[in-house]
Amino acid sequence: MPVRERSKPGSQSALRLSNQRRILSTVSGGPTTQAEIARTTGLSTATVSNIVKVLVELGLVATSPTTSSGRRAQLVSLSSTDGAVSVGIDFGRRHVRIIVATLDYRVIAEKEVEIPAGYTAAEALDIAANLLTSTLNHARVPRSSVLGVGVGVPGPIDRRTGTVVDGAILPEWVGVTVGMVEEIFELPVYLENDANLGVLAEVTWGPHAGTPTVVFVKVGTGIGAGLILNGMPYSGNIGLTGEIGHTPIYEHGLLCRCGNRGCLETVASTTIMIELLSRTLDRQVRTRDIVRMALEGDERAIRVVEEAGLAVGRSIAAITNLINPHTIIVGGPLTGLGEMLLGPIRSALKRYAVPMIMETTDLVMSSLGERAEALGGAALVLQQAGIKTAVS
Repeated sequence: MPVRERSKPGSQSALRLSNQRRILSTVSGGPTTQAEIARTTGLSTATVSNIVKVLVELGLVATSPTTSSGRRAQLVSLSSTDGAVSVGIDFGRRHVRIIVATLDYRVIAEKEVEIPAGYTAAEALDIAANLLTSTLNHARVPRSSVLGVGVGVPGPIDRRTGTVVDGAILPEWVGVTVGMVEEIFELPVYLENDANLGVLAEVTWGPHAGTPTVVFVKVGTGIGAGLILNGMPYSGNIGLTGEIGHTPIYEHGLLCRCGNRGCLETVASTTIMIELLSRTLDRQVRTRDIVRMALEGDERAIRVVEEAGLAVGRSIAAITNLINPHTIIVGGPLTGLGEMLLGPIRSALKRYAVPMIMETTDLVMSSLGERAEALGGAALVLQQAGIKTAVS
């Protein structure tokens, strides 16, 4: 299990989940009769009645008798979760980002702070806990209204134990468990790999809702993929999926942190890109400098981006040939490069992917940028609360 005792995604039809969300969105505006909900949403009264019963069982809405036009009716209102929110927190190598969202998927607060490189997990969690408190206070949201916190970390998580395991970009996180995080936040916590949260955000807040098969590739300090297969998030046997950063590219390449040589991360991660540019410029650069320099036409930055894109495209081609996705989304801190990064990736896909598959697969840049993982964390909490979004 992903980190808490949570139900398997996809246990209800996508249509039912979408209708739940529509009804909750309608009721969030104030108490409404079932007949009014039916008129507003276009759903049948029977469908509304059935879904309201489910939402009542979940504790999300309450019903009470009333009269409408002289007839008896059922008034539906948000229950004790009125004003309830979910929180998404994303940890990166140098940042922690928080997003607070309402039951009807509206972002009401968002903040990011930088944290020093080489921080310990305990230090990062303390910073995040303080950020959570200050963000809730600023948004005037009581802590009791928080349904839970979806936490994204750049590393694999063993779903059997809810533990960050070897392979994390931030080795300081290895051994951290969901229970440890809950003790600090004093809230229900759902721990997840950042790329998995990225793909969840894309089918929740992005323009890809309803796309049945999606590959989300985050290119950053590490390189990982989140998958939606047949409308459902795919997590594999024990949760260690999408580790494409450890796909061999060059047999005799650099030694990777996983122990192998020539992995994708050793040629295409932002860590390697920064190292190459810093050595060329004889000064330390950061990821934002790569984007800025490339967009300004710096040939050295453009060359580094092109080489990284070709390597990423080659690795994605293997996934594309295997699962034949509808859409491939590239995310992470380099999204500002747009076609400058997508172009080399597309070139490699055309070379290594089966032509007919490539011709029918969309390759796009994430519209959510670096917010995707935190948005995915908030969406994950809402799913566990029963307010699921359709992903197929």
